[in-house]
Amino acid sequence: MARLREQGQGSERMEHAGRHALVTGGGTGIGLDIARALAARGAEVTITGRDLARLETVAQATPRLHPLSMNVDDEASVREGIAATAAARGPIAICVANAGIAEAIPFHKETLTHWRQIMTTNLDGVFLTLQAALATLGPEDWGRMIAMSSIAGVRGLKGGSAYTASKHAVIGLIRALSEEYMGGPVTFNAVCPGYVDTPIVTRNAAQIAARQGITETEARAYLARGNRHKRLLETDEVTGAALWLCSDAARSVNGQAIQIAGGQVA
Repeated sequence: MARLREQGQGSERMEHAGRHALVTGGGTGIGLDIARALAARGAEVTITGRDLARLETVAQATPRLHPLSMNVDDEASVREGIAATAAARGPIAICVANAGIAEAIPFHKETLTHWRQIMTTNLDGVFLTLQAALATLGPEDWGRMIAMSSIAGVRGLKGGSAYTASKHAVIGLIRALSEEYMGGPVTFNAVCPGYVDTPIVTRNAAQIAARQGITETEARAYLARGNRHKRLLETDEVTGAALWLCSDAARSVNGQAIQIAGGQVA
């Protein structure tokens, strides 16, 4: 994020002034980084999540961020929350469906309860968010709809069958929507990051360390090897891709799954 700010000093275009953006899971990690970058470019950005106190804290530090308590697992929470923020700040011109959970369980230990929880958050949450956001737009309104998938959406993740299936499904949803709305003013794309240095990776590294009897530093190195260039991504690398997809330069980019993993994945 620091690099993006440095590059924009004195010349940053307010290209999204007057637009309303919504970022789910916007209180931390990738979501927060994208939200701050959109706000820096003039958008009024609604950030959502279940931890309202966290959202309020980060919103105080950044102009044009607006906290909204919303649970993507709950249909009423999503539909009512998005309708309310659209009434207050205008149609959702930019929607980044970023909220999700990443939990790996070996297939033979997978339970239907856990499977459904992953699908509810990672797939149903994207479906509800995009549908509710689209409902705020008129037939001629410009829009950018972005779903956060994963490299697990384009390849298999060992020990993560539910997560892999959910992220493949997100890409399928994006491709279907791009075809359904083809030729209109709204585009649909997925971003597929590898392992990013966020609180999720920190938690996963701690779990791996405890499970395998290694240090957390060794566990982080193990996760980094999952990226083709053998290092953890930084959040600004994902944010840069999202900003490009929201730009006029990407107006003909539609139905794509943009991989950010240090090399060819699939």
